[in-house]
Amino acid sequence: MNVMTETRTAALDHVADFPAIPAGWAYLDTAATAQKPQMVIDAITRGYDDSYATVHRGVYQRSADMTLAYEAARRKVASFLGAGSADEIVFVRGATEGINLVAHSWAGTQLKAGDRILLSQLEHHSNIVPWQMVAERVGAQIDVLPLTPDHRIDLDAMAAMITPQHKLVALAHVSNVLGSVLDGKRAAEIAHSVRAKILLDGCQSVPRMTVDVAALDCDFYVFSAHKLYGPTGIGVLWARPELLEAMPPYQGGGSMIDSVSFERTTYAPPPGRFEAGTPHIVGALGLHAAIDYVESIGLDRIHAHETALVTMTREALSQINSLTLFGPEDSAGIVSFSIQGVHPHDIGTILDEAKVAVRAGHHCAQPLMASLGVDATARASFGVYNTAADVEALVRGIERVTRIFG
Repeated sequence: MNVMTETRTAALDHVADFPAIPAGWAYLDTAATAQKPQMVIDAITRGYDDSYATVHRGVYQRSADMTLAYEAARRKVASFLGAGSADEIVFVRGATEGINLVAHSWAGTQLKAGDRILLSQLEHHSNIVPWQMVAERVGAQIDVLPLTPDHRIDLDAMAAMITPQHKLVALAHVSNVLGSVLDGKRAAEIAHSVRAKILLDGCQSVPRMTVDVAALDCDFYVFSAHKLYGPTGIGVLWARPELLEAMPPYQGGGSMIDSVSFERTTYAPPPGRFEAGTPHIVGALGLHAAIDYVESIGLDRIHAHETALVTMTREALSQINSLTLFGPEDSAGIVSFSIQGVHPHDIGTILDEAKVAVRAGHHCAQPLMASLGVDATARASFGVYNTAADVEALVRGIERVTRIFG
């Protein structure tokens, strides 16, 4: 009861920041997309309302001001990730495009027949399919790391499996299904022991824990703004500067060029080389505001808050005999489960009637579902706006599910 009281008290300061969450609605699908605080909405509105202009092109004052704001957002992201320079930050549409950019411009030019790529059993489809496409094109092979009994990526197995033929490792920093947290630094050490590069998918980590790419010693890091309480349509690829410098452009068009003629085109240095066309200007402003928002609360506090909610949820759900919990006890903000004899879509529908929103399905992780022995799961995922009352509503809803299905 003490944990419940402390969690409710800590969360009440932030629920009012989110205008799209009405009273009595338990939004437990933050892992899919986070709701937006008013300060992010206001930043987007201002961007379109009284200050909108293009960037990097106009010589008039408003364009110059918007360019400064856009590049300030890049510097904010660099600081947020512990990057050495803003030039290491490439704005993309989301983590999916960031991974595809690396697959096309780094892996597609560096890998050859006989090389190997190392993934894990719990990866999101966005961290599987691009590598399959590259492997098929260049003749590389993909190996898959197993999970530990408590559903973490097995780094001991990684140390045993990795060989000098492995040129790239791509892993989720936090699983979008299980909430299991990867020891990214150890994974990087293992990858670098055979001179492989490592990419970390940070979609589920940046909203709930401090990320320092220098301390992690990774080579590529990606995330999507909309999971960080920011807008959709913008995300980030961070990469080591020497890797970006050696990578060819992903797309051609405006902004990414140095000079163009019909005889020859030369390209801008990174990050501009990878940002063809008019960028999502206001999206960058919204991302800046989202980072300001989470930093004003403190990522350590956010992680502790979500951990308390996860603990409450797992303790309550473990009392239901027909329910199976997946993932480790200390999962980061995410609880996945199944109920014997009940399809997750039915769980989600009945919970919706009780004004509880959860995700139901394979969560873009079908290989993981197969390894868990299920077709789908229900998933509750938490954010800064959730409280103990949301957990209580979830548990009441699941108890109703079990009564309906006997």
